[in-house]
Amino acid sequence: MKKQLLLLVVITTCFVTTNFAQRGNYRISNGFGVTGAITKFDITTNNFVTKQGDGFLGGILATVDVPHKFYNVSFGLQLSESNLEILGRPTIASTEETFIEYKMFAAQLVFLGHIKIIPNHFTIDLGPMLQYNSSLEFKDKAQKNHYINNYTNLSAEDIANISQFNLNGAIGASVGIKNVKLKAQYIYGFTNILKKLENQNLDTAGGNARFKGNQTMLALGAILTF
Repeated sequence: MKKQLLLLVVITTCFVTTNFAQRGNYRISNGFGVTGAITKFDITTNNFVTKQGDGFLGGILATVDVPHKFYNVSFGLQLSESNLEILGRPTIASTEETFIEYKMFAAQLVFLGHIKIIPNHFTIDLGPMLQYNSSLEFKDKAQKNHYINNYTNLSAEDIANISQFNLNGAIGASVGIKNVKLKAQYIYGFTNILKKLENQNLDTAGGNARFKGNQTMLALGAILTF
């Protein structure tokens, strides 16, 4: 995971510039931004009972500002750590229920368009994200041997190896002054983040053998541009 993240950082950084260019009658201003946010993360699925968890993200974005157009664009890299809880039980036959705590690390290559509602002050932001994420990791390794509700013999460790390449879409808004803005962003996973579980010969007795889940993330933060 660390090697892949490092490669993504290097690739993205190569595109971040602070020079100025001239194209036709438009002055195109290239710069970069640093962003950070707190997040709420969940996986929307009928297979499990989930509870959204807190997290955070940070990233760098290259910005392209064309003053006489109705939009700007940005692209870059975001890194995040997200938490998620899935309902389970300590043993197969236990009637006691407990939420199993997972965490997930992710790197997202981002390409966003920014519609200028009020130039330099308020934009609507939307675009795609290509994500590489880790498997689900346990916050408490003692929960590895717990069992997942809605299934008879499915263990907490069985469902950790989720799909690691995913395509997301983002929509949100930014408001503030030219170089400092507050941001709200909703991210939805277009791809099935649980799809990989179907190829692992899991014991799905008592539940649905087809796994389907879409990640959701709400991010509230700020961006500083240069």
